[in-house]
Amino acid sequence: MARLSGDDILAHCLGKPGAWQDEPWEGDVVAKVGDKIFAFLGGGEGVGLKCGANRDEADELVDTYPGDVSKMAYIGRSGWNTVRLGGSVPDDEILELIDASYETIVAKLPKSRRPKVDD
Repeated sequence: MARLSGDDILAHCLGKPGAWQDEPWEGDVVAKVGDKIFAFLGGGEGVGLKCGANRDEADELVDTYPGDVSKMAYIGRSGWNTVRLGGSVPDDEILELIDASYETIVAKLPKSRRPKVDD
């Protein structure tokens, strides 16, 4: 069974309402909504996501998948983790984590800057 690739992750991210690709640092691709990052795509081996409101919440995922989920450098204290692709985290769970990261970031945007979503 084929596993998610970096291209699959990018396509999933960019399929979200209002999502767009940026490269704020050379070689570091990110997915944004409004002016906020919701996924760090890097080189395609993993994805950096907002996995909790704080470090304690994000650590639950690290504890569940200790070899494949780690605290992100610099912003990990704010609940960001790196999830390795092709490891023990199931692909459907990675997609759910992307969705949750997106929804968390959208909720922090001012209402006037949130993407319009058809219900």
